[in-house]
Amino acid sequence: MIALLRRDLAIATRAGGGFGLGLAFFLVVVVLVPFGVGPETSVLTRIAPGVLWIGALLACLLSLDRMFALDYEDGSLDLLATAPIPLEGVVAVKALAHWLTTGLPLTLMAPLLAVLLNLPPQGFVWLVVSLALGTPALSVIGAFGAALTVGLRRGGLLLSLLVLPLYVPTLIFGAEAARRGAEGMEAGTPLALLTGISLGCAALMPFAAAAALRVNLR
Repeated sequence: MIALLRRDLAIATRAGGGFGLGLAFFLVVVVLVPFGVGPETSVLTRIAPGVLWIGALLACLLSLDRMFALDYEDGSLDLLATAPIPLEGVVAVKALAHWLTTGLPLTLMAPLLAVLLNLPPQGFVWLVVSLALGTPALSVIGAFGAALTVGLRRGGLLLSLLVLPLYVPTLIFGAEAARRGAEGMEAGTPLALLTGISLGCAALMPFAAAAALRVNLR
């Protein structure tokens, strides 16, 4: 399992592996928003939590189709399916590798980009906490979507259509927690719901993704 994690991390961080693609997309989204809505600081402050969360969500979506596609193309996925380790564990490791190379860097980068959107300083901590609690759910749900579309030609669009509706609860509670924290309000309830979503997805989605992989590999 550790060897598989190291392998996926090495693939993601090498040239063309998609490690920097999500960060670059996140940066572009945040930089372009002030040009689209105007430079008024009051407007930017109000929409900053939602914009940052949407940018992080879409950035996570960019590299999902690579989660199983490369292994499927070179035959490694068939070997992993017949290996002594459970396929659910393989899915969990790949979701963890995706989070370490996408979700975690986005979480750490978010406070720097929040300055461009005039997010109040007291909201930085809540933004990081909400992203840290919510992005694991994005990776695990994305693993399920990637398992459903593995082997399909041009499956990236179908993957987006399948995964985006499942991302909505995470987006709602994550952006709400960041907004409440930035306004000095109590953010415990949306953070608790966000944590519950991530834990529930981590417990259930690997089994669903493993079942989808077994069907697609037949």
